[in-house]
Amino acid sequence: MGIGDDIKHGAEKLGGKGKEEWGDLTDNERLEAEGKAQQAKADVKDAADDLGDTLERKVEDIKDDFRR
Repeated sequence: MGIGDDIKHGAEKLGGKGKEEWGDLTDNERLEAEGKAQQAKADVKDAADDLGDTLERKVEDIKDDFRR
């Protein structure tokens, strides 16, 4: 995962937190739920990127083992 993805996911989380808080302040349950969902979506993207990075490292480790 690159720094650009980190920034995008962080911005998505921040936007979701803003929606959640604004929905809470205005008693808008739909907006609050949208904000929570947006944050969860960003968390899933982060986890998927982390998993992809881990898999890439493992594949490189396996390739290195075969080269020896």
